[in-house]
Amino acid sequence: MKKLFLASLLLVLSVSFVSAQSFKTEEGKATFYSKVPLHSFEGNSEKLVGLVNLEDGTIDFYIDLETLDTGNGKRDKDMKLTLETKKYPFAEFFGKLDSDFDPESSSVQDVSVKGTFKIHGEEQEIEVEGTLQLTDEGLHVTAGWILSLLDYDIEPPKILFIKVDKDQEIKIDALLKPVEG
Repeated sequence: MKKLFLASLLLVLSVSFVSAQSFKTEEGKATFYSKVPLHSFEGNSEKLVGLVNLEDGTIDFYIDLETLDTGNGKRDKDMKLTLETKKYPFAEFFGKLDSDFDPESSSVQDVSVKGTFKIHGEEQEIEVEGTLQLTDEGLHVTAGWILSLLDYDIEPPKILFIKVDKDQEIKIDALLKPVEG
């Protein structure tokens, strides 16, 4: 009887998990990759906040730009001055799934999302390629795109004659937990 009850409970829990439509996180990872002649570096934050609603396809991620860290204090200070983080503290993407996603599958699924990316007080419509995967722990999201600083009125910083590349590679990786509803 006890085994039957546990099996029934597991079945109910797994069905309610699969039917969960919204997932969120406050601990995702955002990374940018930057280049200067003969050198490259990256910046990271473990404070990516995100929400995915599979019912209506809504995707919303944002990050406090003050949490970005390149491992070099002077470079971090210069980056935050360039991004004017006191005036524009957040970067945000808000969009909708533009491809099919099978919520019954636990395999990694390629997806595309169209939406608005906002940073430095400027907004651009973009399309982002990524993956979604339902796991026992939640919804695993990865995505990446190239951000042109000039599209967002950000002048690439320079030291003497060495200028940071105007194109920055952006990647996110997050495990979103089901929202109890």
